[in-house]
Amino acid sequence: MATVKSPLKASDRKTAGEALQGALIDLIDLSLLAKQAHWNLTGRSFKSVHEHLDEVVALARDGMDNVAERAVAIGVNPDGRVQTVADRTELTQLDAGYIADDKALAAVTDTLGQIVGRFRERIEATEEADPVSQDLLIAITAELEKQHWMFQAQS
Repeated sequence: MATVKSPLKASDRKTAGEALQGALIDLIDLSLLAKQAHWNLTGRSFKSVHEHLDEVVALARDGMDNVAERAVAIGVNPDGRVQTVADRTELTQLDAGYIADDKALAAVTDTLGQIVGRFRERIEATEEADPVSQDLLIAITAELEKQHWMFQAQS
């Protein structure tokens, strides 16, 4: 079986790998949370919020693929299995059933704020260990912050 070797020293690979794995968990759960809200949304702003939630899903899915591929590139196996995400997520889960548009906006705004905070910690952690992973995390954070702003503006 082939394995991927990285030019990073072991301690830097560990730091970057942990940051990337945490980002992967956040992005997978964000995509699931946004889809759950998207499917169960009700209210006067249904159409605009419904469509906006799909933008968040697309951002999360693109980001998770890039994060997972970066992890593999540095010799770290990403773990996006359902059980791993369920065990390690830090996101507040939505209640089952219909969700009013104002509640969805508040929940997604809060969730994005939490994720942005953790991504900023990961950016700091990877500054010395792996600037390439840091650059990826910075790019994703910029998009997450943009979505955070846009959801706040609708509230």
